[in-house]
Amino acid sequence: MNLSPSWVQFLQENGFEAIHWINVGKPNDPDKVIFDYASKNNYIVFTNDLDFGAILAATNADSPSVFQLKSQELLPTAIGETVINCFNQYENYLKEGSLITFDTSKIRVRILPLK
Repeated sequence: MNLSPSWVQFLQENGFEAIHWINVGKPNDPDKVIFDYASKNNYIVFTNDLDFGAILAATNADSPSVFQLKSQELLPTAIGETVINCFNQYENYLKEGSLITFDTSKIRVRILPLK
């Protein structure tokens, strides 16, 4: 809910299946509802909300993968190509379960479950 719906079209145009939570659930659904939906449906949570990393840590879950943006720029027109490159570079980690923190100056990958 915290990223522009324009990411959906951008990701789809770049070969990724993508949906925005507004098309699946309610805007005020708790993060845990989104987290559980993503896990059950084998989706990756793409967000700039750090709460999803906290949920992974608190629950010791091994899914879903979470890709969190920590950037001042949050639109695909500004950082989209770099995000796509990161998705492609870390594809196997995302498939197997990971928390990826993306900053324009560095990328951090943590394998799930977090310990």
